[in-house]
Amino acid sequence: MVRREFLALCGMIGAGAVMQSGCQTSGQPSAGRKPNVVLIVADDLGYGELSVQGSKDILTPNIDSIARNGVRFTDGYVTCPVCSPTRAGLMTGRYQQRFGHEFNPGPQGTEANVFGLPLSETTLPQRMKQLGYATGMVGKWHLGNRDGYYPTDRGFDEFYGFLGGAHSYVDAQADSKNPILRGKTVVDEITYTTDDFAREACGFIDRHQHHPFFLYAPFNAVHNPMDPPERYIAPFASIKDEKRRKFAAMLTALDTGVGNILGKLNEHDLTDNTLVIFISDNGGPTPQITSQNGPLRGFKSQLLEGGIRVPFMMQWPGGFVPAGVTYSEPVISLDILPTIVSAAGGKIGNNDACDGLNLWLSFLSHPLVHEALFWRQGENFAVRKGNFKLVQVSNEPLALYDLSQDIHEDHNLIAQLPDKANELRLAWNQWNSQNIEPLWERRDRQPQRQRAVTR
Repeated sequence: MVRREFLALCGMIGAGAVMQSGCQTSGQPSAGRKPNVVLIVADDLGYGELSVQGSKDILTPNIDSIARNGVRFTDGYVTCPVCSPTRAGLMTGRYQQRFGHEFNPGPQGTEANVFGLPLSETTLPQRMKQLGYATGMVGKWHLGNRDGYYPTDRGFDEFYGFLGGAHSYVDAQADSKNPILRGKTVVDEITYTTDDFAREACGFIDRHQHHPFFLYAPFNAVHNPMDPPERYIAPFASIKDEKRRKFAAMLTALDTGVGNILGKLNEHDLTDNTLVIFISDNGGPTPQITSQNGPLRGFKSQLLEGGIRVPFMMQWPGGFVPAGVTYSEPVISLDILPTIVSAAGGKIGNNDACDGLNLWLSFLSHPLVHEALFWRQGENFAVRKGNFKLVQVSNEPLALYDLSQDIHEDHNLIAQLPDKANELRLAWNQWNSQNIEPLWERRDRQPQRQRAVTR
């Protein structure tokens, strides 16, 4: 559904607005009790792996229900094709290159001493605490493992999960440098992390059902390692490829966990007054775990669509989110912070330098559109403006694609449309002039950094 149809369904009237940067948080959608907020993040889940996104071989009814009961963003992006930088943007509403969080840190125990979401940045849970919310997190952090950088140091009242980029699903003792923690206390035993995180999320809802809460649930599923228990594998015995069979089991466990969280909201009669958002942190690494990004080209770690366009949906049955709508304007994970803060009755000042847009203004009165979306990852970069995307990825020439006609990014139009390519190049250079040098790089990867696009 295009934006005009979406607005008509919502009964909205008003002139469109094009926004380049700066959060807009006026027009809070609720004057009654503040809504609860549940933000669920999948890890390495490809664009095409949900049945609501077109998958045929693995059913995901619980995740699909969020789209059925709300809005699915067909052109939803994240700010980086790998884990930690995306989470830095998500937690701040700012392009992570603004504050140097450009790269993954590398495996636990080898990362740079300065790794961690800079303390200068105000996080989403800190904003929610200021608005009177109980704040809890279950799952993967990947934004710092030193004192002062833990989730409980950055705005979360409660935390159950791990600090690094990956963890065994079944062995709490698998990595002494990256243990499962409750707060800052090491957990001795786990069952299966996907089940455990869902259980802990449900427990948080039980404890805080009588007052507004913000629950952040970044599961480590479906990230490597691929070690699902047999009870999840058995239903997929007909899948011959072992890797795909395990992936199906891991995705089913994730869908079950999401279903448990949604069920807990329903049990306490909280569904109508809870904003639920689901997104993946980046595209699927298909060769490693079979997580597929079709109909897009590219994988995790690439700035092609398959690396940065992800499943993205939200519901709020008792709020201002209509049911069963698809929204085709480009949106990005940066929009989540101002949208949540607005739903919670908060405002973000002009001095906050936020890069996201408040989607409520699109839902309520003023359809907002990003003038452009930007990416920088070392020597690789991309910019999307309207339907056109200029992108540089390793081992490929600089390319211009019309995504409205070429979603698979097969036909490079840079020779036919040099003026359009130059327009996007100049926009990216202007955006990039506001960024800083990366604070660290992975020790096993030393990419050359783009300072300006001149080709």
